[in-house]
Amino acid sequence: MSNEKYTEDHEWLRPEEDGTVTVGITDYAQEQLGDIVFIELPETGASFEADSEMAIVESVKAAGDVKIPLAGEVLEVNERLVDEPELVNSDPIGEGWFIKISINSIDDLNSLMDESQYQEFISDL
Repeated sequence: MSNEKYTEDHEWLRPEEDGTVTVGITDYAQEQLGDIVFIELPETGASFEADSEMAIVESVKAAGDVKIPLAGEVLEVNERLVDEPELVNSDPIGEGWFIKISINSIDDLNSLMDESQYQEFISDL
């Protein structure tokens, strides 16, 4: 059973055992974007307020902002995406993760959708 949480903006967040949270975009989001050709990620150490822009994703179809749903600080950035943005297409919840953050409140994370709620949400789109 996966423990990822999901947002209505199609980001996933996975709490890790060390207390950090890994963030990326969902399989649904990468399918909607098509072939991803460029990703701009934040700097390590950057702090974010909830619902602020954390990344820019460009695909052959569109460019869009990726928002971070929780307040926190960037601890690690997936540098592989600079040279291999297609990882987001091939493995969005694995190798295609964007950032790892420390979050200010675990309650904020727990308020997001679980996988079954997210699947129901996207089935209505």
